[in-house]
Amino acid sequence: MIGMFTTLRKVVSAGRRGERRVAPLEEQRRKQHNLFEAAATYVAACVTDDEERIDEATGWVSPEALTFGVNELACRAVVALARERGQSPQTVARTLLGLSAD
Repeated sequence: MIGMFTTLRKVVSAGRRGERRVAPLEEQRRKQHNLFEAAATYVAACVTDDEERIDEATGWVSPEALTFGVNELACRAVVALARERGQSPQTVARTLLGLSAD
């Protein structure tokens, strides 16, 4: 899980420094994917440590869009688990991260 955030931080930081992560010819392919497809692919690839898919997904959308998509996916997952478990989203989020339920 921490590896996913480290990779995401590198992607976002690269964009802030003005570095270009995607070749100009691949810019057209980037527009064929939406941020939710990129986020789902990115997170699933992080879970399985699939560096090739991680790199592919990071090239589909801007780093900011990918960050938003990953955040949206996390929120939706926590809400779904909270409903399934009959717990509050805060309790579920803290439990997933190994924190006390406070």
